[in-house]
Amino acid sequence: MIFDVDGEPVEADPRAGQCLRTLLRETGHTEVKKGCDAGDCGACSVLLDGVPVHSCLIPAVRVEGHAVTTAAGLAPADELHPVQEAIADGFGFQCGFCTPGMTVTASTLCGDDLDDLDRRMKGNLCRCTGYRPIREAIRSSVLGEVRETGPRADSATTTPATATPQRVGTSARPEAARRIVQGREPFTFDLPPDHPATGALVLRVVASPHAHARVTAIDTTAARAVPGVVAVFTHEDVPQVRYSSGRHEHRTDDPDDTRMLDDVVRYIGQRVVAVVAETAEAADAACRLVDITYDVLPAVFDPDEARMPGAPLIHPDRTPDDRVDEAHRNVIASVHAGPDVASALAASAVTVTGTWQTSRVTHAQLETHGSVGWLDDEGRLVIRSSTQVPFLARDEIARLFDLDPGRVRVHAARLGGGFGGKQEIFTEDLVALAVLRTGLPVAYEFTRTDEFLRAAVRHPMRVAVTLGADADGTLTAMQIDLLSDTGAYGNHSRGVMFHSLAESTTIYRVPLKRVDAEVVYTNNIPSGAFRGYGLGQVVLGVESAMDMLAERLDIDPFDLRRINAIRPGDDPGHDDLVWGSYGFDQCLDLAQDALARGNGAVAPEGWLVGEGMAAAMIATMAPFGHIAHTTATLRADGTYLLRAGTAEFGNGTTTVLRQIGATDLAADFDRIELWHADTDAVAHDTGAFASAGITVAGKALHAACLTLARRMCERAAALTGTDAASASLTSTGVETIAGLVGFAELCADGELTADGSELGEQRSLAFNVHAVRVAVDPTTGTVRILQSIQSADAGFVMNPAQCRGQIEGGVAQGIGSALYEEVMVSPEGKVTTPVFRIYRVPQFADVPETEVYFADTSDDLGPFGAKSMSESPYNPVAPAIGNAIARALGIRPFTQPFSRDRVWRLAHSSHPGNTTERTPET
Repeated sequence: MIFDVDGEPVEADPRAGQCLRTLLRETGHTEVKKGCDAGDCGACSVLLDGVPVHSCLIPAVRVEGHAVTTAAGLAPADELHPVQEAIADGFGFQCGFCTPGMTVTASTLCGDDLDDLDRRMKGNLCRCTGYRPIREAIRSSVLGEVRETGPRADSATTTPATATPQRVGTSARPEAARRIVQGREPFTFDLPPDHPATGALVLRVVASPHAHARVTAIDTTAARAVPGVVAVFTHEDVPQVRYSSGRHEHRTDDPDDTRMLDDVVRYIGQRVVAVVAETAEAADAACRLVDITYDVLPAVFDPDEARMPGAPLIHPDRTPDDRVDEAHRNVIASVHAGPDVASALAASAVTVTGTWQTSRVTHAQLETHGSVGWLDDEGRLVIRSSTQVPFLARDEIARLFDLDPGRVRVHAARLGGGFGGKQEIFTEDLVALAVLRTGLPVAYEFTRTDEFLRAAVRHPMRVAVTLGADADGTLTAMQIDLLSDTGAYGNHSRGVMFHSLAESTTIYRVPLKRVDAEVVYTNNIPSGAFRGYGLGQVVLGVESAMDMLAERLDIDPFDLRRINAIRPGDDPGHDDLVWGSYGFDQCLDLAQDALARGNGAVAPEGWLVGEGMAAAMIATMAPFGHIAHTTATLRADGTYLLRAGTAEFGNGTTTVLRQIGATDLAADFDRIELWHADTDAVAHDTGAFASAGITVAGKALHAACLTLARRMCERAAALTGTDAASASLTSTGVETIAGLVGFAELCADGELTADGSELGEQRSLAFNVHAVRVAVDPTTGTVRILQSIQSADAGFVMNPAQCRGQIEGGVAQGIGSALYEEVMVSPEGKVTTPVFRIYRVPQFADVPETEVYFADTSDDLGPFGAKSMSESPYNPVAPAIGNAIARALGIRPFTQPFSRDRVWRLAHSSHPGNTTERTPET
């Protein structure tokens, strides 16, 4: 059949049942992305005869004779449609994976649609931005000049660079902005036709239908007979080595409890068999023909029951050497620290206590997990992966297959979101196995349902908090009891538990603290790293208890924090934490003043209104070392090559790294090339997690650039016989008192290169305060946020627009966790919310604009005085909303999310008044 794409005819022969999305990608249109393949997210949006549609829902055969327009064809040649220009200029993207589809839908809007924007855009999800910059871009562009649809933009076209130097402290536009809004920025599976992995074999897995069972037999005969099947792998075909999918600088941070394919399955959805075939259809058909016999074993799903005598044991053979401390109780790790505080609590003027339950939350990044691998010309294993941790993934792959790390290369293109979920190896191990066994390129890409069934979720925790205080509000004692459900495997289990109890408990001066915590195995889906890394769960309990205390004492909740706030000079709780700066006091003032000013939003008649606030503290990088090696090179043509290992997944790191180079080297962006997220680029980088992009990789690159600048001045001084101290870098060379020394002369004996590193030996502290005014409809349980405020102690703000976006995105994700999001699991351990259609990711209408205020601080440790600000905005949002709901209803929610059904039940509860002791409600 023949149809038009972006004004050009395309001839294709679609397969039976094929959708338009896959056909477009197979014909080279990788600007059409896969986020769900269920019509829920909009990442695949195109225009069909001028009407926006989700191409994953359109049968390919139906487009014969019709015209399709993708994001690359919204404007002629390399030009941008007005809405694309507005989104690019207005920072209306972060990871950028949703952006092509977003621009396609938005391109059809007119002025009459602006009042109905939430409904018109509800089919396009964004997990990163919080929607405010997208909304503003649409409003600013929709009434502008409408350009005709033109030919698809040429992916080889050089992206125009800004002519103005973009130094740190300015809102420099990301270098990839134009490519992103057109869909031309490559993500993991966006491969050009001549790439060695184009046309790779497809890997699929057979999943366990049982929560706990032993595999007694596998018959793959019928599966292997399917035409196109190349290989079938079972537990008999994989290395016996155990490992953890979770990745850290020190691999011993996680328990070795995982086999690539195991003969014991421990949760519904666990992979049992891997099939490799020439096509997805063949792989899927073969998976259906694998015959597996199971011996079903007893299972346990309640974390309390899991640690009781007689409970089914999930990993009975693991030992403390595997980092599983009490396998006979299903307990991976525990903390029992601090004195008995019973006497102190009894002597306190007032005590409050409560138990909070947090939910499982999926990361919902729109690009699913996936990787593609091949052997290069030297026989090295190469894996291109959607990973936040290329170096850590490489090292573990090398360990699993007994390879020298130098024989493995892992690199990442731009990631379509991460939020901690890609600090794992969920696909790289099987891809490596398949490539090494077949010698052929192999790709393994998660479906959206795979993300729910097989990727990690946020750790659900039960958090009990008791606080005691004097009559003036001074805290006297704190007691915390925590139970964390890691699910069937322990990736990140220990680190999340320990971190959850760190800055959440040390943010306030409390003379006596008692902490009891355990993280346990169950036969539920595995938990893992998630934005905040455990802090959000315990912050919910502590900050809610602080609000209860403020109510009991009739003290303003902001003042209660001021009375008890940790201050410079206090023990920050860990030997490597230092007071590089302090902005907690400013954050409290900024948020309180904004809440007092209000924003004019009025609640509907009959709705109840309440205000709430919460605070959070976070270290500016992970403990026990977070390492980055970088280099900066001057080339003879006056361009610079900057190399760093960290990945870009919407955190803005690549833009800030360029800004650091531009500032240190007096260079325009068009003279700076950045090579990153590649194990071939630098010696080592721990990875893009714990908000380390600026405070670790940025600091390392700052050191490399400063060293290079010094060497350039020294070389120019030597060439001219002048003093290096009087030399300075310019856009054309090095200016000395004897005249200009050009770049070619500086590099006459070869390029100049300097190295820089950061070992993460010291960490500073950052603060966030969130405040809200909400309206609650007692007749339906609906919660509407009337005003949302966050103040942030970000140190020197390297890129204000990007940093604001990080905060807004963190707040939006926090709103989702607070009000909507819950991965539900049946009593038998089966996920019952496996698609976006029934898992509520916040849409346009769900996220209000958040007022963002920055404290005026400059950090002694961070580059240029900057702090990290990617994870932390998420942590105080849910408790602030919960506190506001409690103030509105007069009764407190204890189970997250505070969904409509739960809030409705609270509003109609038989327990009037704001109780001070409750257990989680269902």
